[in-house]
Amino acid sequence: MEVLKIATAGSVDDGKSTLIGRLLYDTKSLTDDKLEAIEKTSKLKGYDYLDFSLATDGLVAEREQGITIDVAHIYFSTASKSYIIADTPGHVEYTRNMVTGASTSQAAIILIDARKGVIEQTNRHFFINNLLRVKDVVVAINKMDLVDFSEERYNEIKSDFEQLMQKRDYEDQKITFIPVSALKGDNVVNHSENTPWYDGQTLLEHLEELDLQDIYNIGTPRFPVQYVIRPKTDDFHDFRGFAGKVYGGELSVGDEVVILPSMTKSRIKGIYFYDKKYKTAPRRSSVTITLEDEVNVSRGDMLAKVGDLPTIDKQFTATVSWMDSEKLTAGGKYIVQHGINKVLAKVDSIEHKILPDYSGIEEGVTALGMNDIARVKFRLNRPIFYDAFKAHRTNGSFILLDTRTNNTAGVGFIN
Repeated sequence: MEVLKIATAGSVDDGKSTLIGRLLYDTKSLTDDKLEAIEKTSKLKGYDYLDFSLATDGLVAEREQGITIDVAHIYFSTASKSYIIADTPGHVEYTRNMVTGASTSQAAIILIDARKGVIEQTNRHFFINNLLRVKDVVVAINKMDLVDFSEERYNEIKSDFEQLMQKRDYEDQKITFIPVSALKGDNVVNHSENTPWYDGQTLLEHLEELDLQDIYNIGTPRFPVQYVIRPKTDDFHDFRGFAGKVYGGELSVGDEVVILPSMTKSRIKGIYFYDKKYKTAPRRSSVTITLEDEVNVSRGDMLAKVGDLPTIDKQFTATVSWMDSEKLTAGGKYIVQHGINKVLAKVDSIEHKILPDYSGIEEGVTALGMNDIARVKFRLNRPIFYDAFKAHRTNGSFILLDTRTNNTAGVGFIN
């Protein structure tokens, strides 16, 4: 069954958690004990409705304040697809959490309060989805029940958001507008009689029809080697396979490949998954590959098709989202974890800070604080093989580790 990863975004009290709770409720994905707890807590709070946000806000502080603080991952399934939803916080100070939630998502839902319309945080949420190359974005104009399901108000917000779309640099992104009431359930799973002027799909219908082949950013095949398999048994005495995951495209038996960084060439002899053999390894499949020649391949090496190689260099420029309380400074040393490889890196310079509300850049910056986003130049102590993030989401991204604590300090997207 296909698995679709979705990130949600919205300002404080726009109804993200309620929307997800409604999805779970209307698809009958809530367990009996969870539903009973929601009903009980809603009554204790004096509500005359079910507080669906209780289905996702797991921290005590979240339930007390009625806000989302941490990134929660919610799982549910329909007859045709499985879903993983990253419920991310909407506060400015939790920008790093939203970057984390959206970094592995193929689709996103940006909520807008119909009473407030497009605000500064909406710009920020759209900017991050644009930065992370999320290909399918649903703009859910929520709380339509509080504006009397006004078509005029819906069109005003849609027009404002379309102006914001003119600022993006990712033209392949598809934007879909849906008027909803998460609390009442209008156009979430079931069509609403309150919006006769809207003839589009419900939110769930849209998600159900998404073709993962269309919304993945298909690039060129990259195969980082995670493990060299040498069984050393009588039946497989001469077997030497390379285990890993195929990213970006597909690899087939007979393909001529280059082993990086040695630049040695060979051809794919066999593709295995447990005891099965395949002619082609599709994108995102975990397989073991054998080669026709006895060439030296080690953990951390990469297989790529001849004539379609990544960049091999000891320096690059990247857009960095800083997540640590300790500031990033020019001259600072960090560990770049690119795939399974870890390389010592030095911050050569901070070129400029990027204001994620589309208001421009800030030059002359000497340090980055938590939640800052900036263009940063790095120098490494040895080469890595990378692609630009725009061309390859997996091979164009990395994380920065603090050399002292080994904590994740930031994430980067190679320009």
